Amino acid sequence: MQRRLRLGMVGGGQGAFIGAVHRIAARIDDQYELVAGALSSDPQRARDSGIALHLSPERCYSDYRAMAQAESQRPDGIEAVAIVTPNHLHAPVATAFLEAGIHVICDKPLGISLAEGQALAALAKQKNLLFALTHTYSGYPLLRHAKAMVEAGEIGELRLVQVEYSQDWLADAIHAGGMSEGNWHNDPLKAGPGGTLLDVGLHAYHLAQFVSGLTPHAVLAELSTFVPHRTLDDHVQVMLRYANGAKGTLWASQVATGCENTVRLRLFGSKAQLDFDQEQPNALWFTPQGGNRQLLRPGRVDSAAARHATRVPAGHPEGYLEAFAQLYLDAALAIRTLQAGLPVPTEASWLPTVADGVAGLAFAEAVLRSHAQGGSWTTLADC
Repeated sequence: MQRRLRLGMVGGGQGAFIGAVHRIAARIDDQYELVAGALSSDPQRARDSGIALHLSPERCYSDYRAMAQAESQRPDGIEAVAIVTPNHLHAPVATAFLEAGIHVICDKPLGISLAEGQALAALAKQKNLLFALTHTYSGYPLLRHAKAMVEAGEIGELRLVQVEYSQDWLADAIHAGGMSEGNWHNDPLKAGPGGTLLDVGLHAYHLAQFVSGLTPHAVLAELSTFVPHRTLDDHVQVMLRYANGAKGTLWASQVATGCENTVRLRLFGSKAQLDFDQEQPNALWFTPQGGNRQLLRPGRVDSAAARHATRVPAGHPEGYLEAFAQLYLDAALAIRTLQAGLPVPTEASWLPTVADGVAGLAFAEAVLRSHAQGGSWTTLADC
C-alpha cells in the first residue's frame, strides 16, 4: 500500500473552524497524516494546539518560515502544507513553502492582489509544485456531473448564468457568534480590499466558471456596506458578459437575513436548464426545453466525473465535508504523480489550482475597478 502523504498546516489552531475542516477533509480518504504545524504565531498556543492534535513537540512551530526551513531539511519532512490563515498571509506563507520545495493546499483567496497571485503562479510553475486552492463546492459529485453535461453539450449553447452565495452571519454589527467588527474579516490589511467579495464572492465566481466552462470578459459591479461602521463591503452584485454572447448575474451577500449558506447555480442553455443548491447537495435539477423537470441524484447519474467524487451508494447523503475531501483526494493524486515524474491523472484534472486563484483575483480586481468608476462596464485583465 502507498503510505500516507506527510502534511503540515499553517494556521488553524485551537478554536479555528476552517482548520478543523481541512484536517477532517484530509483524513476522509486516508491519504494524509498531519505531522507538523505552525498553528499559531503565539508560541504557547502553537504548542498547545499541536499537542492537542498529537504532533511531536519539536514539530510545533510558531513561525511558518522556521517550519518551512526545518521541514524541508528533515528526511521525514512534510510533502504538502495546508494554509488556513487570514487572507494577507496566504501569499507570504505559500511563497516560503514553495521556495522550500513543498506542495501547497491553500484556502481562497490566493492572495490580496492580482500581482500576488500572478507571482505565486509563476513560482509554482518554476518549482513544478502543486498549488491547490480549496474552492470547496467544485468537489460535489453532482456539480462535477453538471460540468460534464455542459461539456457534452447536453444543455446546448449557454445563454444565461445565475450564481448566488448568500449568508446572514454579518447582518448585525455583532452577530450571534460574538464576532465583533474588529475581526480580521473587516480589516483591509488582513482581509484585503474586499470583504464579502473576497470571501464568498470568489466562491460564487469560481463555481459559475467551473461548471459553465466560461470566463466573463467584462463586469458591471456595485459593492455595498449595509452595517454602520463596517469598513469593507458586506454585499456584492455583479452583471457578467461572456465572449459567446451569454449574460450572467452574480450576487454575494453576508447580510441576507435568514440565509444560512445558500450557494445556488442556475445555467440556462438553448436545450436545457441546470439548477443546483448546495444546501441540498444530493439534488441536481435538469429541465429540458419543453420537457419536465428531472431530479438527478448521486449514485444514479452516470459519468466518470461523478463516480470519481462519490463515496457511498445511492440514497446515502454526502455533503460539505466530503466535497472538501474530494479536493484533498485530487491533490494527493496529483502530488503522487508529480513525485513519480508523471503527468497529473485525468481524474484529478478538475482540482482548483493556482490558475483558478489568479482568475478569481482578476475578477475581484475588475469588480473593484467597476465599482470605483460608478458601476461601469470593466474588462477583466488577461491572465
